[in-house]
Amino acid sequence: MTTLTERFQSALSARLNGEPNAVDVVDAVLEAAQDAGASDVHLTPLESGLDMSWRIDGVLHSVAQIDANIAPNVIARLKVLAELLTYRTEVPQEGRIRNEVDSVEMRLSTFPTLYGEKAVIRLFVGSGRYRLLDDLGLGEIRHWLGQLLLEGGGVVLVCGPAGSGKTTTIYACLRELVDKTAGQRSLVSLEDPIEAAIPGVSQSQINPTAGFDYETGLKSLMRQDPEVILVGEIRDRVTAETVFQAALTGHLVLTTFHAGSAAEAICRLSDMGIEPYLLRSGLLGILAQRLARGLCDCSAESQDDVERLGLDVESFRVPVGCDRCRGTGYIGRVLLAEFLRTEPTELGRAILSRSDASELESLAIESGMVTHWQRALDAARAGKISPAEVRRVFGLTR
Repeated sequence: MTTLTERFQSALSARLNGEPNAVDVVDAVLEAAQDAGASDVHLTPLESGLDMSWRIDGVLHSVAQIDANIAPNVIARLKVLAELLTYRTEVPQEGRIRNEVDSVEMRLSTFPTLYGEKAVIRLFVGSGRYRLLDDLGLGEIRHWLGQLLLEGGGVVLVCGPAGSGKTTTIYACLRELVDKTAGQRSLVSLEDPIEAAIPGVSQSQINPTAGFDYETGLKSLMRQDPEVILVGEIRDRVTAETVFQAALTGHLVLTTFHAGSAAEAICRLSDMGIEPYLLRSGLLGILAQRLARGLCDCSAESQDDVERLGLDVESFRVPVGCDRCRGTGYIGRVLLAEFLRTEPTELGRAILSRSDASELESLAIESGMVTHWQRALDAARAGKISPAEVRRVFGLTR
């Protein structure tokens, strides 16, 4: 069974012509991480060197330690590739690593810590596999979401915690629009940062230090004759208000938001100061999603109460581990999504009366919404994910 550490050592050995140098180490890190399907590489400075971990299917795995003698040069090499200032080690920096060979999008973020700069590289390895809505595993939600993308105005909100695939989904929506409209609609975006280039979309990246923030960018974009606007993320009240004003003036706005569920997203926007009438009139739909690790074919059936972890499932499967899944028992991701439309009359009245999240969710379920928690239980019963993975994603409080 080939471990992650062995993959990295093999990639490094293939590049060595003597003593390891920063160029060889960085090339080996990026090559082996892509080969393993990692979404993030964490390089954390310690007193003894640089600890390297990879995030695969949402979970961090420790891979290796890089010697203290070469550690600063490794970070510096990454900053050169991302076109960052190598002499500025006291402030955070962000940039893109341009890879012309295999077209894998990579983003570098550096941050000062006690023992030096920490670097996190995000690799969009799966962007080639999850390009369109049909590739995401949305089920019946795919049809509803596709219908909303044909609307002339309103907000389509994709929400979930960090690492839940929001950007992947919203980029797939943009590509869907590019394919369906064939250049007949003006598509623009305002992002922080631009994570992938999409032909057919005029993409812009905000630059707060230069005074180019979401508020300024959105107001300027409104004078660029757009029809569809992608806003990378709603982070504050001003951005949220501008997004909904744009939606009510005849623009289709796609955006993301950090919220645990579709109903919670409505309540959080209301708490931010967005008027209920704006939410009721401007929101077309909310897609809330989570990503769970799928079980490998080596999984085993179980009915053990301890392994059930309190879930309402009788028979289920648990991870075992084999060469294919690198001993983890998991391979790939399963999308758990819920889709809330604001059309139902009772739900609309509840939004206007500022009802709490539990009441909104109950009304949405009555109108046909399947919660992502229910989808998680169904996936566990079907043997696609384990009870332990359900608890890892949703926690122990449900």
